[in-house]
Amino acid sequence: MTYKFAPLAALAAALALICIPSLASEPIMPQTVTVAFDLTDPANETIGELTYRGGIELEPGEEKIGGISGLEWSDGKLYAVMDDGRWLVMTTREFGDRLTDILELETGPLLDTEGKRPRRKDSADAEAIARTPSGEWLVAFERDHRIWRYTALDQPAQPVDTPIVGLVDGAESNGGLETLATTVDGLPLACGEWAGAQKPNCLRDTGSGLESLDIAPPAPLDTLGGAPTDADCASNGVCYVLFRSYSREAGNGVAIVAIGPDGNRETLASWTQPLTIDNFEGLAVREEGKRTYLYLVSDDNFSSAQRTLVMKFEVSARAAATPGVPEKVYATTNVILQTTMGDITIALETERAPITAANFLRYVDEGRFAGAACYRAMRVTGGEQPSGFVQCGAQNQPDRILPPIAHESTSETGLTHTDGALSMARFAPGTATGDFSIMIRNQHGLDAQPSADDPEQRPGFAVFGYVIGGMDVVHAIHATQIDPAKGEGFLKGQMLAEPVKIIGARRAEAATAPE
Repeated sequence: MTYKFAPLAALAAALALICIPSLASEPIMPQTVTVAFDLTDPANETIGELTYRGGIELEPGEEKIGGISGLEWSDGKLYAVMDDGRWLVMTTREFGDRLTDILELETGPLLDTEGKRPRRKDSADAEAIARTPSGEWLVAFERDHRIWRYTALDQPAQPVDTPIVGLVDGAESNGGLETLATTVDGLPLACGEWAGAQKPNCLRDTGSGLESLDIAPPAPLDTLGGAPTDADCASNGVCYVLFRSYSREAGNGVAIVAIGPDGNRETLASWTQPLTIDNFEGLAVREEGKRTYLYLVSDDNFSSAQRTLVMKFEVSARAAATPGVPEKVYATTNVILQTTMGDITIALETERAPITAANFLRYVDEGRFAGAACYRAMRVTGGEQPSGFVQCGAQNQPDRILPPIAHESTSETGLTHTDGALSMARFAPGTATGDFSIMIRNQHGLDAQPSADDPEQRPGFAVFGYVIGGMDVVHAIHATQIDPAKGEGFLKGQMLAEPVKIIGARRAEAATAPE
């Protein structure tokens, strides 16, 4: 659906006066503390398509700096607005490409159209800031939903008549325009603080009018009430949208979505605790040569229970240039496992787990699964049911067993124990032969955990394929009656009273042609 308004580029053209802010406040020397991205592993500074380039926690001080809700990089500094109707300028200290400190702050009131400071919260709640191509500033306010224009941040406001304010018609007092973003072509993107509603949450300038679009929060924020809180655009037209969420159970969440000029979207990263996080509401793009950086800032809501964090990330060169490129498709080989309860179709990960997948294919091609069985059902209580895994294979039959294979850790292959995953049974790493398990629901406790205190958990189990058809058969096998007397040690009470026979296994493309 397209809203037929005059193009927002016309708004930028109307802002003809080019000026540099002349801010007159006395500089403030802030107190700061550096922060690591991952407190459990300070060496970990990569998430998704982002690399951490340093950050600090900013103390409120006597000036009560906080409530930061919008961010912009301009003239070599970070510009922001605060919930109590103030502007803020931060001069950063950078060592190489790393943010190491905030050297000084300048702040002052956002004046109204009469040159006075708004006194009521309803009129002072600034939520987003953007700079136009002409050098002026646009500031969005909520509660009293509006956008004001400033030739300089310490000058009186001028009202702006723009149709994007219609995005928040009927919006709740504390749910207005959270996002403004500009490019060299004007004001292409504005978003409201909601997601999943009947009304789209964003508007974008196409050059010939306003286009409405809905930008959904990525996982896990999609289940945690995630909504857009800021955005900024690079000179190549790629826009970055910041999402935040909060729930009592999970705490804060953050995600960044890149949108290319062609409309392709890509989630660059999303994270929750224990990674460093707070109530992120501001995002700014900084470009240095061919490198693209994102600054994030959090809103402490003027509360001692929250922090003001300023963090810097670098976007991967690929994502900064072409977000939303199709994901790499890895080579797989399909196999059909025939059981007395039905067929199970498996996609073997021959590219990502070549050793383990080749071993399984050898068992298939040499007929070593014919007459084998599914003999164990490990059942996990709690959560969505059924849950656990089914174990099948040669089960200590010497005539079926091939030599053991090298262990392929999930930390190396990138494969995980999700619903339908095939995983090799083993004793110590490097002892797997011809027995395997099929996961029912996610069983991530079986993934490699290189930093685990328990050395037995570090290697995990090797995933080498996924069920792509016949999970109902896997569930049926899992539900088969257990013989409580069968099995030894921890296996006792997990063995099927009547194992389900494997009739045979074959490559899917090797099916017999009809006569």
